[in-house]
Amino acid sequence: MSAGRWGAGFTAVGRFVSEIQAASAGTGRLKPGYVLVGDELFLQERCRAAVVKAFVPPDLRDFCLSDLDLSSISIFEVLGRAQTPSLMAPFQVLLVRNVRQLYTRGAKKDEFAALDRYFRSPNPQALLIFIADFLRIPSDTRRMDMEDKSRFERLNETLGEHCGMVELARVNEEDAMRWIVSTAQEADTRVDPDAARELVDSLGADMMCISSELEKLLLYAVGRGRITLGDVETMVLGAKQRSLYELTDAISSRNRARAIALLHGLLNSSDGAEDSAIGHLYMLARTFRQMLVILEKNVRDQRAIWQALWQGFRIPPFAADDVIRQARRYKSRRELTRALRLIARADLELRSSPPDKRLVLERLVYDLASEPKPESSLFPAQLSFDG
Repeated sequence: MSAGRWGAGFTAVGRFVSEIQAASAGTGRLKPGYVLVGDELFLQERCRAAVVKAFVPPDLRDFCLSDLDLSSISIFEVLGRAQTPSLMAPFQVLLVRNVRQLYTRGAKKDEFAALDRYFRSPNPQALLIFIADFLRIPSDTRRMDMEDKSRFERLNETLGEHCGMVELARVNEEDAMRWIVSTAQEADTRVDPDAARELVDSLGADMMCISSELEKLLLYAVGRGRITLGDVETMVLGAKQRSLYELTDAISSRNRARAIALLHGLLNSSDGAEDSAIGHLYMLARTFRQMLVILEKNVRDQRAIWQALWQGFRIPPFAADDVIRQARRYKSRRELTRALRLIARADLELRSSPPDKRLVLERLVYDLASEPKPESSLFPAQLSFDG
């Protein structure tokens, strides 16, 4: 990654990689430590890979590379390892995770005094990489959360006094698209602009997901040399999820015509068409259950949603704001439980082998997008989805 090709996090990583490569080649100077600041895992992995490639020979990996966690080992032990020359390896790389432990309650004067002593006389045959992934740096740093700003300033005042600070800012959509196009070109594959846009939009510019899905798409496009919008819609789960959230948006807006049209689009793009009806129904039930929790717990932003929804029941980051907005369109818990009962009734009907599954779903979506009917017209209240 060239420092000048993309902005924000890509630029920081480009500079870091260039510095590591220059030091490895003997043409540049290596700092005794670096702090990878931010929770952008994709960029973090790029930094890690560059360090391992430059300083960790495969046959000496067990002796050269240490992956340490401050939740189970003290900073004093980490610095002791860094200070002690290895008999088996010419150079040591120490990855230090859970840096947040240095900034928990308490002054930690002894810990920071030990860090200061070490960096005043560091071991030239050791490199410390601190992974500070407990704060988020948005692509536009002006929008950084006040708490994260405070954390960043604290890091800069302490570790930043001795180490290089590498800001792993979130990748914005335009940079993500450029990366997709550039990476595909390296594999002799062209990505249509609308395909790159759909891939980014459907995955919310989550670079780890984008990287993984692009790898699948490149394999899918072998022999054709081109990735189209249709390929993304066929292969990428996030794109299908995005269509589902567009459907629930139309339903919550009471836009029946748009909801039916979106349903047809979902069915037509599914591999099994009508046979995929149960899967679509499950996702609808899951989304309405998520909206019910959001409404009951009065969730108003993404930060609160991760506390309200438990692991395994969470919403993809790209859809969180949309689902919160959709949930707040419902005036009461009663309206959402009504929707779940309608879905349960459709589920029973689909499992009874109806002559036309598409018609069952059309009727369901029409009812969901309509104003509530009297409770007596609905299926018994105890029917709902689990999981």
